[in-house]
Order: sequence, then structure tokens, then C-alpha cells
Amino acid sequence: MSAPSVAAPGAPAAPLPQKRHPLATRHFRNVWLGATISLLGDQFYLVALPWLVLQLTGSSLLLGTILMVAAIPRAAFMLIGGAVTDRVSARQVLICTATVRTFLVGAVAALVWLHVIRLWHLYLLTFAFGIADAFTFPAGPALVPTLVEPNQLQPANALMQGSAVMTQMIGPAPAGLLIKFWGIASALFFDALSFLAVIAALLKVPEPPKISHPAGTRPSVLHSIAEGLRAVRKDSALLFLMVIFATLNFCLAGPVGVGLAALGKFRFGSAAAFGTFISCFSGGMLAGMALGGVMKHPRRRGLQFIALGILCGLELMAIGLYPKFGAIAGILAVMGLGAGVVNVQFSTWLQLRVERALLGRVMSVMMFSAVGLIPVSYAISGVLAQRSIETLYVAAGAILVVTSAAALAAPAARQLD
Repeated sequence: MSAPSVAAPGAPAAPLPQKRHPLATRHFRNVWLGATISLLGDQFYLVALPWLVLQLTGSSLLLGTILMVAAIPRAAFMLIGGAVTDRVSARQVLICTATVRTFLVGAVAALVWLHVIRLWHLYLLTFAFGIADAFTFPAGPALVPTLVEPNQLQPANALMQGSAVMTQMIGPAPAGLLIKFWGIASALFFDALSFLAVIAALLKVPEPPKISHPAGTRPSVLHSIAEGLRAVRKDSALLFLMVIFATLNFCLAGPVGVGLAALGKFRFGSAAAFGTFISCFSGGMLAGMALGGVMKHPRRRGLQFIALGILCGLELMAIGLYPKFGAIAGILAVMGLGAGVVNVQFSTWLQLRVERALLGRVMSVMMFSAVGLIPVSYAISGVLAQRSIETLYVAAGAILVVTSAAALAAPAARQLD
């Protein structure tokens, strides 16, 4: 082997290699495009399903039970989904869940088209989707580090998360038009076909190397789940972020999903007001994700997350204390901006900190702590909004401010980079 060349004294240093944008990486680019198409199809499903339930039953209560049927297995199987992702691979998990969704949605679309759809079909569909979500949620973030280099993770996460928010903004309107002119079955068929885009992209991605285990020593699924829980419990920084992440989701899910609808209905008397509020929040998040993708790696990430929690809490309280249309729209845009930046920073930090063999399980623990509380947040927010919308926002904001401020007492939080 020849000796490495050495620059002569006084010669200009060789330029450092520049970081390539993740879209220059073929496999990531294909998966991102496929995922974006699939996410757009999901918006057609999310518009078609409630419309179909109300058309069949005329009951908002039954619609709520349909949504709860999806939420329960999503939370119950989340830890198993993370363990399976680490045992198999994120790629194989995502191919499997997307394939199952394709057949499920296609079958329901055919039942609607043939006019033989029944309510129990939808319960089965949403239950199966909840199980699929439990595997997809940890597998998605675990796949990204296998597609790009470590220094590309931040913009890669911004692109993936930005696609989710962007499709939420642009998807519902054309979905509604398609249902109006061509019927519910057409929207469901579109969603079923959209999964083929991400399946095709994933099939072209090479399988990452597997972690070998000595013969007969491969741990069980329960043991794998326990390893993921221990990894979070032993890492004080991870545990701190899990608490902050869960508190943010608990305090934001209900006030955004339930409270904004109540504000639009009872204070402003307009569905357009509700839609505007959601658009302002989503638009802020999209801008925040774009900003988070180009920012330098911040120092003192712990203080950044704590500051976001305190600011979000104050913003929620401001909505309750000063519920004017323009003020609410502006506050939601700023809130979404901060949430978008931190979502990208948080995902990147986690992917870089956790070893690849544990990433799926750690992601599942983090998501379980957040997703598991969302139905509770919806229920509490519904009760409080029925009595006083102002109380809902002030209470949620106060909990977030107090919890975030208390985190300042933890050295691990203050020193987290």
C-alpha cells in the first residue's frame, strides 16, 4: 500500500469536502418523493373516512368511536413496533405496513363503490390502521439515518417532516372536491394507489446490514422492549426530553384539535375561522421546519427545548386571555414556527445520540409517551371547552409553563447539548 501523500510546506490546504444536500442522495430522494405522495393520499383518506361515517350513521358520537378504535392499538402496540423495527429493519417494516394499507383501503373503496359498505367494515379498517401506525411511527425516523450521512440528518428530517405538514395544508381541499364530483370511493382508491409510490421507492433501497447475534442468543421481543425502556431510563437527557415531549403533546393536542374547533364554532361562528387557525399553525410549522433544516447545530439544546415549552405555555394562555381573531392567528403561527424548529432539532439529536441497534425502540418509547396521552388530552379538552374555552387555554398554558420551568432545576436539562 502506498504511503499517504503529504502537502508540501506552504502549499494551500486541500478544501474540506462540502456537505451534500440529502436530495442529492438517490435513495433518500426516491423515498422522500414516495413518502410525500403517500402522505398526500393520506389526506384524502382523512377527509373521506369521517364523511363516510357521517353519511352512513349521521352520528358524531360514532365518528368519535371510530377514531378511538384507531388510537387504542396505535398506543398499545407502539413499543412492539419499535422492537420489531430493530429486530428486522425499518425498511422491511415500512414495506409491509404500506402493502397492508394498500389492500385494506382498496378493499374498503371497492365496498363503497359497490354500495355494500357497513359500519363494522370501518371499525376493522381503523383498527388495522392503528396497528400499522404503531409500527410505522418508530420505523419512519429509524429509516432516515440508513439513507443519509450523519451531517445530512438535519435537512433530511426537515424535508420528511415538512412534507407531512405541507400535505396537511394542500391535501384536504382537492380531496373534498374529488369526493363532491366523483364520490367517496374515488378518494379512497387514490389513497390506496398512493401507497404504491413509497413501496416502489423502498424496494429499490438496499437492505442495511443486520446486527448479528450468537446462535441461540437472539433476545425475545419482550426483552428487546425492556432494553429500549432501560436505554431511556438510564440516559437522564433522554428521560428529560421524553417528559418535555410528552407534556408538549398533552398540552397542545387538545387545545389545537378540540379548542380551535370550539373557538371557530362558538366564538366566531365560522368553519372558515377554524380552517384559518389550522392553516396558520401548519404554515408556521412548515416555516419552522425549513428554518430548522438549515440552522447550525445549536448549543444547549436542553435550554432551547425548555424555552420552547415556556413560550408555548405563555402563548396558550394568551389565546385564552385575549381571544381575538387576529391575535389567535398570529400566536398560532409563532407557536407553529417554534414547534417546527424544535421538531427537526429533536429528531436529529435523537438519531445522532442513540445507537442504530436501539433507535427503533427508543423512538417507540418517545412516541408512546406522546401518542398515549393524546386521547386523554382530547377528552379533557372537550370537557373544559364545554364549560369555558378560556379556562382550557389558560390551564393548558399554565401546566406547560410550570412543567418547563421546573425542568430548569435538572442539571441534565441545563447542560444538554
